[in-house]
Amino acid sequence: MNESAVTSTETKQKSIQLIEGTFTKGEALNIINDVLNVKINFHKIQRLSKTEGNINDECLYDNSRITELMTDKKETKAFLRALESKGQNIKISSTINITLEE
Repeated sequence: MNESAVTSTETKQKSIQLIEGTFTKGEALNIINDVLNVKINFHKIQRLSKTEGNINDECLYDNSRITELMTDKKETKAFLRALESKGQNIKISSTINITLEE
């Protein structure tokens, strides 16, 4: 039997430790900016793919997630820039949890 076709309790969940460590303020800004930019671009591409090639499409699309991510990006950038780190590093931890929906 093909192992990839087997579904068990153990294969219904997966965690990825995406970010774990201490960083300078500049590094933290870069990491968070890059992660948020990827997610924003994902949603923009999804939006484009739904309307591409359809001249009759009214281009109505829920932009709330894009707007939310852009706001988070702006607020996080302001938060990190305002920190008086005095040479201290910033700890970032981010885990992606993947679970099969039933």
